[in-house]
Amino acid sequence: MKLYRFYGVLLLITGLLLAGCGSDSSNGGGPPDFSQMGGGGQATSVEVIPVETSSISDQIRSFGTIRAQDVVNINPQVSNRVLRIHADLGDTVSQGDLLAKIYDVPFRDAYEQAQAQYRQSRIAFERDSTQFSRQERLFETGAISSSEFEEARATLSTSRSQLEAAEASLTNSREDLANTEVRSPVNGVVLSRSIAEGDIASTGETAFEIANLIGYETRLHLPMQDWEDISVGLPVELRMSNRQQTIAEGVISRISPQLNPETGLGEVVVSLIDASSSVRQGVLAESRITLETRENTIIIPRSAMIENVETYIEPETNTVELRRNYSVFVAQGDTVATRKELILGLEQGERVEVLSGLEEGESLIITGQSALREGGRVRIAGQQQSGPDRSGEIEMMEQAEGGERGQGQRQTNSDSNSN
Repeated sequence: MKLYRFYGVLLLITGLLLAGCGSDSSNGGGPPDFSQMGGGGQATSVEVIPVETSSISDQIRSFGTIRAQDVVNINPQVSNRVLRIHADLGDTVSQGDLLAKIYDVPFRDAYEQAQAQYRQSRIAFERDSTQFSRQERLFETGAISSSEFEEARATLSTSRSQLEAAEASLTNSREDLANTEVRSPVNGVVLSRSIAEGDIASTGETAFEIANLIGYETRLHLPMQDWEDISVGLPVELRMSNRQQTIAEGVISRISPQLNPETGLGEVVVSLIDASSSVRQGVLAESRITLETRENTIIIPRSAMIENVETYIEPETNTVELRRNYSVFVAQGDTVATRKELILGLEQGERVEVLSGLEEGESLIITGQSALREGGRVRIAGQQQSGPDRSGEIEMMEQAEGGERGQGQRQTNSDSNSN
């Protein structure tokens, strides 16, 4: 009996395998595809968004370093040892603020000496001027000779020259003494400091660099195609190279009249007109030059489009061209996908303008579209599927399971009868 029972189980397994292999020849000999039995095939899961209108801009993007419009190099006007440093890197200074103090004793002594020399020359000039007036009256009356009169004139002229020289020496010594205090000529920020306390200040070396805070600018270098499209006055939006928020707004203020012969690039100067606290000297920023802005136009994400590339041979020139066309799928109701051919307009990053092919309010499929065909069934993610196909699939699965249970029961009864 055990042998009969073994053969019965073996026959049952063999029958099930044969039934599974031959149940659906259209499916390649595999198990039955219950999703095909509900009518229309299995639905593709997709995500959709409504087609909406927005604004889009045609922009040129380039990177440049923000810098002050004017950078002032401050060189000491006298040479001597530096006593004190009053400003350092990054300090904000006003016009006339003290930056450094240079040892001033020699210059003070020279100034006092020049003052004494000036006083002596002034007294001599006044004396000789009075003497000349007296000699002039005597010469008019014939009391002195012409040679004596000319001698008095020459003495007065010499005194005048000595007074002028003493005055110039006094002015120079006063300037040298004042220059022992290195002061800022502008309102700005200290960009660099090249001297320290104890150094010998030299008139030929830069001690401080100060960015004049009259404004910031950035210089861009554009290829010829972009360089030809821009003009003075176009708006520019600046962003940090690693951030998304706008840090400044500007306008194109100057454009180089020619391209650089070595690089083939044209220089463009952008003047900042509204800057945030993030704008500093030396910051690398992305500049977005807006050439054109369109309002209330249909905008879709680039990822929703399907690109089709066709090879076209021009019969006259026998040249090969690649022609690209773009399409999207939209959901009709909740179940069917329809292909739409597009005519595109402006592009801005991942946003694309659609000139023709879509209407506002349509349900644009944004995921799963690569697996779709015209009229294909779709199931929108996040929505409950209400079609009868799922119930038919479940019914067929239950029928198959019931058949297997019936075969097992009949085999069991056969074994019992054998016993």
